[in-house]
Amino acid sequence: MLVSAIQITIAIVLLNVWLVRANRKTKYRGGYSNTLLEEFAAYGLPIWLCYTVGILKVSAAIMLLVGLWKSNLVIPATLVVGTLMVGAVAMHFKIRDPLVKSFPALAMIALCVLNLALR
Repeated sequence: MLVSAIQITIAIVLLNVWLVRANRKTKYRGGYSNTLLEEFAAYGLPIWLCYTVGILKVSAAIMLLVGLWKSNLVIPATLVVGTLMVGAVAMHFKIRDPLVKSFPALAMIALCVLNLALR
């Protein structure tokens, strides 16, 4: 039950960030960005990478949800999410953001580690 709750939490957070809040300002966006596209620009990353990361994260979220029935999808999806979140933390450090801006990514890394450890 706990593993399923972790999977669902990771998936919902990803879908929320990338599909619902992509064009909304949050206190966790890198630099002084208001949108995901601005955030990637603040990191000095190309726009195509934003779309690539978005596709990977939304796909991983869907895989985690489908993984409730098809468990073989969970580990690859969790590894993708965890790896991308390590990259997110690195980008925050790259532009010298306050540590608080990395908290969501760090929390997602912790959930990914927990999800893998409980399998």
